[in-house]
Amino acid sequence: MTDLDEELDALALGRRIRGLRTARGMTLDELAAAIGRAPSQLSMIETGKREPKLTLLQAIARALGASLDDVLEAQPLDERGEAELALERAMKGQTFQALGIAPFRIGKAVPTEALRAMLALHAEIDRLRDERAATPEEARRANVELRRLMRTRDNYFEDLEAQARGILDAIDHPGGPLTQRGASDIAAHLGFSIHYVPDLPQTTRSVADLRNGRLYLSSRLTTHGDPRTAVLQALASQILGHAEPTSYADFLRQRVETNYLAGALLMPEAHVVPVLQDAKKDRAISIEDLRDTYAVSYETAAHRFTNLATRHLGLRVHFLKVHESGTITKAYENDDVNFPTDRLGAIEGQLCCRKWTSRVVFDTPDKFNPYYQYTDTGNGTYWCTARVEMSSEGAHSVSVGVRFDDTKWFLGRDTPNRGVSKHADEVCCRRAPAELENAWRAASWPNVRTPRTLLATLPTGAFPGVDATDVYEFLQSHAPA
Repeated sequence: MTDLDEELDALALGRRIRGLRTARGMTLDELAAAIGRAPSQLSMIETGKREPKLTLLQAIARALGASLDDVLEAQPLDERGEAELALERAMKGQTFQALGIAPFRIGKAVPTEALRAMLALHAEIDRLRDERAATPEEARRANVELRRLMRTRDNYFEDLEAQARGILDAIDHPGGPLTQRGASDIAAHLGFSIHYVPDLPQTTRSVADLRNGRLYLSSRLTTHGDPRTAVLQALASQILGHAEPTSYADFLRQRVETNYLAGALLMPEAHVVPVLQDAKKDRAISIEDLRDTYAVSYETAAHRFTNLATRHLGLRVHFLKVHESGTITKAYENDDVNFPTDRLGAIEGQLCCRKWTSRVVFDTPDKFNPYYQYTDTGNGTYWCTARVEMSSEGAHSVSVGVRFDDTKWFLGRDTPNRGVSKHADEVCCRRAPAELENAWRAASWPNVRTPRTLLATLPTGAFPGVDATDVYEFLQSHAPA
């Protein structure tokens, strides 16, 4: 029996003793005198704060003119008694403790309706906590549903493109790539001033002070990274009118919308589409050229290409972001490439096949030029272009691919690099080659590096992984006087 079970049993026992005492018209002082104990001691027993020994229980039963079984056996309570007992149990639970509500005595003057209201609120808070404290399985389900929506839309969201056009028109953007001054103009248009600080909370990319119209970014962005992206991602939620996420699915949707809108502002549709159409006409589509033209990261250029490729070029594509450990962290496809999935259909978190471009690129010595590869799979042949980029979490590869028939539109189609992937077959790469396994399985013992998120609840709070205290203390210290 757990400590909590013992507490609840003591509470129920105390409730039964109190019920028998009041039914016999005895006061607390009278019963205490009859058993030779202090009223305060008896009060602690009746409130479940102390569990009496058997000899004391026998004395209480005799004083009440009842048998020991009458005291120990559960008796049906009236509606009021059930509500009081339920609330007393709730006050001993984690929800009240997390809210900082100290247990209080439920007096006779407290209306039964008030008890019902408090129990209903407690139940709703528990439900919301359960909904927000998504398990990894729930998180994967939410990701699967979101990816299905993206596939249905060919990863093109007309409403977000319209939002981007409206903002760019509002600052009289002349067209072409968005400059850092343009990003600053968007911030000013939305009523924000930009502040670079050295003490931004570690769990955040930016913090917006909505009260004072201040947007805080890390001062490290001025020397590492693209300040435009950080500014636009921070402002996107304000442009889109996002409310505090109410579930993990809501959080994921907001994140996708934020990244999409930031990309649409950095690489405006009206300018990018003619560039891509000309490149297709010349059979020279290149993610690297997009990256260089708009001065964005390779990942941003790859994402933006997948937004526009199907709608404006008639090309079906896939996208992968893979950590150097081999774990897939982002994925999208509408070209029927056969990604590895778990039983829920989730791709993120799965190991990418060693033979795919996304894994092979890590082993190429030439990090300056893009890597291209044809890969034969059980679902046809695909061509991919890939790059390795560094982040705070290590190296990631970002790759974009198409079916063999569409390779003719891309630079790099003449690559001699080829691979064969049979990742649906366990012997492809999920198991070591037999010769190696026989030589080393019994002679090796790796010390596993446990992912920090393995046992974590997803998410904690409305914004996963963010320490709210750090954020509020940061805003308090930086708020204008």
